[in-house]
Amino acid sequence: MQAKPRILVTRPAAQARGLCDRIVALGGLPVELPAIEIRAPEGTAPLEALVERLDTFDLAVFISVNAVQRGLDFILARRDWPASVQVAAVGLASNAALEQHGLRASLVPEHEYSSEGLLALDELQDMSGQQVVILRGNGGRDTLFELLTARGATVEYVEVYRRAPPDVDPDTLLALLQPGYLAAITVTSNETLQNLYDMAAEQGQPLLRDIPLVVASTRQAALAAQLGFTQGAVIAGHASDEAMIAGVEQLLAF
Repeated sequence: MQAKPRILVTRPAAQARGLCDRIVALGGLPVELPAIEIRAPEGTAPLEALVERLDTFDLAVFISVNAVQRGLDFILARRDWPASVQVAAVGLASNAALEQHGLRASLVPEHEYSSEGLLALDELQDMSGQQVVILRGNGGRDTLFELLTARGATVEYVEVYRRAPPDVDPDTLLALLQPGYLAAITVTSNETLQNLYDMAAEQGQPLLRDIPLVVASTRQAALAAQLGFTQGAVIAGHASDEAMIAGVEQLLAF
């Protein structure tokens, strides 16, 4: 009997189950190794202030699933979402998370599930006089902030979670990277890929670079090329479980 192909899943631990279940259903064997950890923000004062001021905004942009989960868990425990505040989601997974909280984004990218895709929407071209809050993690790209500001909006960030590289036993990771052990690695953000590369360290990086990737976007594919991955990357198109498993299926020809 042919061994089941092992697929490394690098999502945060709390978000890996759906993709792992799909890998099993496809006939693969998921191997969980979170390459990014989601933690609480340094303090809750900005979120508490947002709860008080939420009615003053015209638009709230949720940058990720974590932003939805962490932000709305806090906000909706203290107040209802005001009908006057429009909601935007950068991707399909974020929109699905909003729906689980009883909200639905009125603004979601039509094709490219990214900040650029959201900014391409007609509704966001003229933002004169609009008050916008972006719920996100620590750091990250400033594309939305800069372009919405340039289009006339007043924009501010509220950090609702922190991303951090997890502590991983180097020997455990090195064992996973041995030739032939993994058939593919799934990656849904540049930070996750960079963390995984850094975690592999000098000894493991040459092994890591020889393992095929399934990534969510062209941005991750570009980073993989920059880091020297030799097998290229299948680009899923967005970070949903459905898209990522389709990428795995394409790569491994199940």
